[in-house]
Amino acid sequence: MSDSNDWSFPEELRPRVQDLDFDLVAALDAVVELRAEVPDEAFTASTLGTERGGNAVVIGGDGLVLTIGYLITEAHTIWLTTRAGRVAQAYPLAYDQVTGFGLVKALSPLEVPPMQRGSAADVGRGDRVYMLSHGGRRRALRTRIADKREFAGYWEYLLDEALFTSPAHPEWSGAALVDGSGRLIGIGSLLTQESADGETTQGNMSVPIDLLEPILNNLIETGQSGLVARPWLGMYVGEAEGQLTVAGVTQGGPAQRAGVRTDDMVLDVAGERVSTLGDFLKAVWRTGPAGVPVPITLARGAELLRLSIRSIDRNDMLSRPQLH
Repeated sequence: MSDSNDWSFPEELRPRVQDLDFDLVAALDAVVELRAEVPDEAFTASTLGTERGGNAVVIGGDGLVLTIGYLITEAHTIWLTTRAGRVAQAYPLAYDQVTGFGLVKALSPLEVPPMQRGSAADVGRGDRVYMLSHGGRRRALRTRIADKREFAGYWEYLLDEALFTSPAHPEWSGAALVDGSGRLIGIGSLLTQESADGETTQGNMSVPIDLLEPILNNLIETGQSGLVARPWLGMYVGEAEGQLTVAGVTQGGPAQRAGVRTDDMVLDVAGERVSTLGDFLKAVWRTGPAGVPVPITLARGAELLRLSIRSIDRNDMLSRPQLH
């Protein structure tokens, strides 16, 4: 993400007010800047940093704000800044491992009307959409839906149907993806690169807002989705040409304790042959809830290894801030 405070999109890439069927100013007002501080000793500090910044979207009149979860994981201090310059401290309500969404609650009034939520089901490939980050129209991007498809992340994350847009927004984290009616349909998560016909283009991956609706009330009331926790291995797997290889393991995590090493090749899970990252994750999760032993077959050179990895709930690795 860009660290410069004075950048802007060229005029031809920004939304044109005269072409819109919604109130762009109101939509931009609902996108706030988010800054988070995480303790040095936090589990995610070494990978995600201790000072994180991005965007968040006001979705409730009571100060409820939605962002991408990695910005607030283990955060002990969060600040929100509106487009009008109002600053409010916020408390992390929830980070949902399955969807990747993060919820925070402003501790003082933001005085910003919430953004209306739509549905990613209403947009298709080629449809015009807009990615809005904190900073007003100069940082709003006219983009299009490039694809809707499965996304598998090496950090044991899977979306059945993620939203892929192009061109890319450089400040994607927690940005609002809105449809032609100005309704929120996704939250920016990643920068992506797509290769076709010898050319590489950049875009963004966003998490569909539809995944929030079934779990929102539980997240607000309990900080959890209410779904059974999935088994987590702490095993980072990469995929290339139909082959799965261990790219790394979490220090002290289940996979490392079971003897998994970097560069091991993954052959099967519980006797089920796997050749894609998505298939691997689904096979692991089919073995049962967090805590279940996960049988995995690995190849290490000429040696064949059959290991049983005692899984855990990843949330047990994370610190939880206390509201004072």
